[in-house]
Amino acid sequence: MEIVTKILPIALAFIMLTLGLGLTTQDFLRVAKQPKDFFIGILSQVFLLPIVAFILIKIWPVDAGIAIGLMIIAAAPGGVTSNILTSFAKGDVALSISLTAIISLLSVITVPFIIFTSLELLDFNMINKNISLLSMALQMFLIVTVPTLLGMVIRKFAANLTIKFEPLAKKISLILFIIVLIGAIFSEKENIVKYFSDAGLITLFLNLLMMVIAFYLAQFFGTGSKQKKTIAIECGLQNGTLAIFVGTILFGGGPFIIPAATYSLIMFVTSILFVFLIRNSN
Repeated sequence: MEIVTKILPIALAFIMLTLGLGLTTQDFLRVAKQPKDFFIGILSQVFLLPIVAFILIKIWPVDAGIAIGLMIIAAAPGGVTSNILTSFAKGDVALSISLTAIISLLSVITVPFIIFTSLELLDFNMINKNISLLSMALQMFLIVTVPTLLGMVIRKFAANLTIKFEPLAKKISLILFIIVLIGAIFSEKENIVKYFSDAGLITLFLNLLMMVIAFYLAQFFGTGSKQKKTIAIECGLQNGTLAIFVGTILFGGGPFIIPAATYSLIMFVTSILFVFLIRNSN
């Protein structure tokens, strides 16, 4: 676990730096041009996803650690690979980038709030609640916000170099994510079968349910075909590295990071299948 703890901040910071390298001011200004699409995306991912996770926990018998871990992955922003899958699905890649970027920057506020609110509402007595909200927000700011903004600054003042380096940075980010995921699983190898049996079904259900809810919610509000695909994929792909980081710094890992690990393994399979199902839909 010690190795994972040391690698985690570096891996997450680099992944967020890579996200920043691909951003421009247009990705943020786009919100004003597509306010409805962006609002539905925010509503689905920042509000509905944690609410659905919370309801599942109340009706699904899971241990306290798994329950809080599920809330952590539900609170996490979208993963950077959502942009790639959105392209495969013939979705709105620009909207996907904007949602990933803005929700990631907002996560310094939303993730601590969702987790601390969950701790209060779930009222698990065996979990240490003496955790500083400010300390967590500060750590997330340093590991998530600062690297993202740094990547944007590099993109602004060294655009040619950034464009050449970005493909390599994305490959390195993927490798780092895999290392963190394997490390998180390996660190709990003695309990891994139990943890996965406890967390596997509920994370699978959360993943599938939210993609379906987001897709039809976007359709209900009259978003375009490309936009509803994008919003659904954003809700299906979460930033597993960030969730593992939060579960580790707050609770020392263990069952608290297993939902993030199982979700991260499941989401790529379900999202790819989902993309094939909706790719040619209107």
